[in-house]
Parts: sequence; C-alpha cells; structure tokens
Amino acid sequence: MHKATAVKRGITAALLFTACSVSAQSGTGFAIQELGNLVNDAIFFTDKYITPATDAAVYQAASSWMYTPKKSELWNFTLGIHANAFLVPERDRKFTISNSNFSFFTIDGAATATTPSAIGSDKYVNLSGMLDGKQVVLRSPEGINREVVVYPYIQGSLGLLYGTELVVKFAPRTTLKTVEYQVYGFGLKHNISQYFKSLEQKKIHIAVLAAYSKEDISVNFLDVQTEYGSLGLNSLNSLIDTWQLQLNASREFERLELSAGFIMNTSDFEYKVDGAKGTIEEIIPLQQILNTKLKEIAKTKSNYIGEIAARYQFNHFYIQTSIAFGKFVNSNLSFQYEFKQKNKKQTI
Repeated sequence: MHKATAVKRGITAALLFTACSVSAQSGTGFAIQELGNLVNDAIFFTDKYITPATDAAVYQAASSWMYTPKKSELWNFTLGIHANAFLVPERDRKFTISNSNFSFFTIDGAATATTPSAIGSDKYVNLSGMLDGKQVVLRSPEGINREVVVYPYIQGSLGLLYGTELVVKFAPRTTLKTVEYQVYGFGLKHNISQYFKSLEQKKIHIAVLAAYSKEDISVNFLDVQTEYGSLGLNSLNSLIDTWQLQLNASREFERLELSAGFIMNTSDFEYKVDGAKGTIEEIIPLQQILNTKLKEIAKTKSNYIGEIAARYQFNHFYIQTSIAFGKFVNSNLSFQYEFKQKNKKQTI
C-alpha cells in the first residue's frame, strides 16, 4: 500500500471514529458501518457522473488560444469575443450502474439501470437504502440534456518584445441547467518563424504557446432524503488546473490565413462537496468525511489535441473559426478587433 493512500484511509477512519464517538455520546443508534457504505457509494457515483463533464471542460479550455502564429507588432492589442460549441458524444452522456456496484444503495425495481452523466439527459434513477433502520431515498442527479454545449468568453492578446505575445482568457460563469462552468487563464506565445527569413517571405508563420488555465465546475448533486434530514450533498465542485503546450503553423493568402496546430496538455482534477451543510452535521461531520474520501479519486490526465483554423481580415476586424479534435470535437467562432499603435517604430 502506498504511504499516501494509507494516510488517506487513516484520516477517514479517524473521522468515522469521531462520528461514532459523537453518536455514542448523543445516545443515538447511528450505524457507522452503514454510513461508511453510503460514503463509498457516493464516491463511486461521483466519479462516474462528473468525469465526462470535467474531461469536456478541458477540451473547451484548450481551444483557440492562438489567433495567429504570425509575429505581433509591439503593443498591438487584439480583443476577441468567442462562442464555443462542444459536441457531446453519446458515449459520455450516460453510464450503467448495477446493484453489485453498491454496498449501501439498491436500484428500485431493477438489478441494473442507465443513468445520465453531468452532460447527459434529464432522466434519473431512484435508489434507496437503510441507515440505522430508517429508509434513505436518493434520486440520481440529472444532466444538462443538451447535445451541443455553447458558452461565450472573451480573450485578449498583447504584443510584447522579441515576437512574444501575452494572451489572457476569461469566461463569465455560465449556467446550463444543473451545471455551472467558468474558465480563465493566461499564456505566452512566441514566434519562431521570425528567425527564418525564407519562411516570412513565403508568408509562413510558426509559433509556440505555453498556457495555464483554471476550470471551475459546479453541479447539482445528490439530493438524499433521510429521517435525519438532509445530508448536505446537494452541490459538487470540481477544480481543474491545466498546463498546455501548443505548436501552430499558418500560411497567409492575402486576407485569409489558414493554420493548424498540435496541443498537449496535462490537467489535475480535484473534487469537493460544498454548499450548505446538512442537518446530519449535528450528529457527524459528513461533508468533511466525504471530502476526505474524494481525494482518492483526484487524478491527473493528459490530452493530445489537433486544431485547424481559418481567419479572415477586413480592415482592423477579423473573423475566425476553428475546430479542435481528439477524444472530443470542439468548435469555436470569434470576432476580433486589433488595436494598432500609431506612429510606432519597427518592432523589436
């Protein structure tokens, strides 16, 4: 057993022991083993339910960081308004559960069932169990019930010294039925083709970009009804840190620029139950117990993504469309305006 895993299990055991002590002192007959089974089932369900949404969020955040690989003029600033459209694949809209997956809950009236993920349909499944001789009823959370997820954001890029460019991305918090989503981040782009005059003469541009983004997802989660009142599991939050490295190349054809890129990113996923605590907290610190257990499904994932884009210029305005593809398909449409510095000297 790894030392970190042993420590996590030790913390969980300590919390359950504390809960047991509180229960004994309060004179209740609270069933700690049954509570542990409930927590384990919640962890299993969390992983299946939220993972497709967090994977999708990384793809959405990865797209359209680089407007053009072309070297930016010093202090020129480009502001873009984006509409991002993510195609939800059928395979990630649902998952199958069976009674054998659970140690506390059972599916009402069936041995197996199909239930939506966070980016799935608005269907649901009823689950039930017994806690200290009293029935616990769970209606599984619904999904956003959309085949295409669209969200807006703004992005700006500022030309710096030596063919380097600062890129900043910000999306307002967007609500899609049961899910709230927000992304923000920054990156640095550096033009490589400036070192090869033959490429510039042919209007071929190459650049690399390194970026960091934070994806913040909250979903309406488990509305569990018990004789002890609410359990405080109604909101689940996922925080994702993504580091991205990207290589793009383009060719200009008068006002039209066509580009292609390759993206590599690595994301760290963490989860926690937040929001108002339930009345059961008077007996046991359930949110603390569950959040400690949720650390067991924290993970790191890497993605390899291709991207193609077309950008058309008219005066200081640009319209650009791009498609990112790999495990998922994500499209992006943006309108951009470039603020050029007047009477500037030649760039460094």
